[in-house]
Amino acid sequence: MSEPTVEGRPSKRQRINLRATDRQESLLRLAAEATDHTLTEFVLGSAVDQAERVLADRRWFIATDDQFDEFTRLLDAPVPDHGKLKDLFSRSSVFSDEA
Repeated sequence: MSEPTVEGRPSKRQRINLRATDRQESLLRLAAEATDHTLTEFVLGSAVDQAERVLADRRWFIATDDQFDEFTRLLDAPVPDHGKLKDLFSRSSVFSDEA
């Protein structure tokens, strides 16, 4: 189910309230200004980036049957021939003792 959009963007209907110290707010505002973002854009974007990193490190993933079927189909599909990648894997690793 897709969310309603405003000008092609998902509508934002949820509110998140935060409490911060004066120092934290000042730091966030300075960083937002330095990146040409609003405070909301900066805080939300940073939080979402961190959430994605945290969840990417999970060992357990939940998927619907359709999602799992697509995942296994992609795993079972033949790997495209990438000459440069094949060349890279044929060389000794800089981390191995076989130099």
